Amino acid sequence: MYKDILKPVIDFLIATIGILILSPVFLIVMFGLSIANEGKPFFFQKRPGKNEKIFKIIKFKTMNDKKDLEGNLLSDAERLTNIGQFVRKTSLDELPQLLNVLIGDMSLIGPRPLLPEYLELYDNFQKQRHNVKPGITGWAQVNGRNAISWNQKFEYDVWYVNNISLSLDFKIILKTFQKVIKRENINAANAVTIERFRGEY
Repeated sequence: MYKDILKPVIDFLIATIGILILSPVFLIVMFGLSIANEGKPFFFQKRPGKNEKIFKIIKFKTMNDKKDLEGNLLSDAERLTNIGQFVRKTSLDELPQLLNVLIGDMSLIGPRPLLPEYLELYDNFQKQRHNVKPGITGWAQVNGRNAISWNQKFEYDVWYVNNISLSLDFKIILKTFQKVIKRENINAANAVTIERFRGEY
């Protein structure tokens, strides 16, 4: 009952309230990123959701689009703006995903939506992460986020899918706030973003 009925209702209500309460923060961050990114405060990218259905995720854009002399994008570290670094460290870049929750593409809590090209790399165990809606935060995020291996992430994701409950979601919410306040595990070791998944264990 919780998974199929209560959870979607709670998602909708909290997303609506969250957008209303955080709208001043949303507008301030949007204004700052518009200046830093030449009028482009948002980042849109296709991601697989429940049952591998593709949707467009919305995030604040923390990196600019600067390129080298040959027209190739500079490294992530070089393109990460000062305000973008702050937004990422405080996890404010995830804020626009409340809109994804509101329209039903995502849940507040669930496995993080990854890149579509990873779909063909998953084994049957890993594919179970798509049995539920992806989330803004999840069990893997509060147990290491970008500081753990891909294999560990998938273990946490599938465990969550098979153990969803109101008490577990409440626990994840509390741990998420703790992680945000402490700013833990935002980046992978020695990198701005985590290494891409290549189907390896």
